[in-house]
Amino acid sequence: MPLNEEDWKAKLTPEQYRILRQKGTEAPFSGKLLSEKRPGLFKCAACGAELFSSEHKFESGSGWPSFYDIGKSDAVKLKDDNSHGLMRVEAVCRNCGSHLGHVFDDGPADKTGKRYCINSVCLEFDPKDQSK
Repeated sequence: MPLNEEDWKAKLTPEQYRILRQKGTEAPFSGKLLSEKRPGLFKCAACGAELFSSEHKFESGSGWPSFYDIGKSDAVKLKDDNSHGLMRVEAVCRNCGSHLGHVFDDGPADKTGKRYCINSVCLEFDPKDQSK
């Protein structure tokens, strides 16, 4: 059963709610997972869905965790975002619809060319072995 906004407020921290449910942004270089380099999976902090693999994480210098691809082909939904007078592509969790960040076309050219710029507060890191 989907959660209503009161349920989300009760489940998430105020910062998580502001970013995941109200499409906010955390300050650059402030996220706890920005420098995470261990092997593992990055999951949605709201619902636990597997979103990104550490194998696709790279240092973009942007101040937010960046990935050149998603972990599972259907994990992240892309939506046009014309807010703030900008034309961007929003990344949302396909499972729960929570805002994760945005996707840009300035990622590694030798990979996908994409940069999934994701708010650290939107993610939980699971350092377990990915080969299982």
